[in-house]
Amino acid sequence: MTAAAQLNARHALPGLLFRDDPSGLVFAEIDSPQAMASICLQGAHLVTWRPKDQAEPVVWVSAAARFAPGKSIRGGVPVCWPWFGPHEREPGFPAHGFARTVPWQVTRAEALEGGAIRLTFVLLQNEQTRAQFPHACRLELSLSVGSVLRAELTTTNLDTAPVTIGEALHTYFQVGDIGAVEVSGLAGCTYVDKVEGGARKRQEGAIRFAGETDRVYLDTEATCIITDPLLKRRILIDKTGSSSTIVWTPWQEKAEKMGDLGPNAGWRRMLCVESGNALDNVVHIAPWQVHTLGVVYRAEAL
Repeated sequence: MTAAAQLNARHALPGLLFRDDPSGLVFAEIDSPQAMASICLQGAHLVTWRPKDQAEPVVWVSAAARFAPGKSIRGGVPVCWPWFGPHEREPGFPAHGFARTVPWQVTRAEALEGGAIRLTFVLLQNEQTRAQFPHACRLELSLSVGSVLRAELTTTNLDTAPVTIGEALHTYFQVGDIGAVEVSGLAGCTYVDKVEGGARKRQEGAIRFAGETDRVYLDTEATCIITDPLLKRRILIDKTGSSSTIVWTPWQEKAEKMGDLGPNAGWRRMLCVESGNALDNVVHIAPWQVHTLGVVYRAEAL
């Protein structure tokens, strides 16, 4: 029996089926009256999400995304954990941690009152994860997929000593054109400008885009709104347990070097607004304590 067949025998629901992909990866496919979504069990990585009242997906995935064991997927909602960005001491460790490139196990699938489907995943430890993060922690992700998308990333410290983590839900949103959208909710916040060598600046007004942008906004729990006049919608990003918001677009030169952002200037159709805890806002978790990063995503007409 294949991996997908085993999962279907245990967890299939109306609107939820698992499939084996030719790449060797396994996907959960949701097609319910409320929404369509695809989730890769490697990384517990939500690849795309489109509420049925939206003509286009809200969560973007590159047309040139590569699906392969051990490789990160360009787009969707990668889970960055247990550090964000480069490791502070080991440059050979993967950027943004290992959670997005290792297998996760489905522990529960359920149909919720109201029509959403919720899947719960737990990260499977292996020699790589234990070598790079030698702490006894359990990492669980809950995804509730419906007309609204809810994500909860929960770290439980099972160790006898405190642990420190950086994390983010590195969400890629589909937009009409990066030059036409704006992000509100962060006015007055201090941010670290990675494009300008880590300079610390203060955000004035809404964020608009005319070049490469890579910023970590600090000490903010604010709701962010992407206003998109071309797709005639706004995307609301409402978070808890998160003190950092990361805003990123590569722009043309960097996108061409990356090579997996899709043809025909695919980078112009995406924008990352990430909810996390990074830099000054890393999280310290006492023994036997729990920390949850939660985000709710919704799209509504302008």
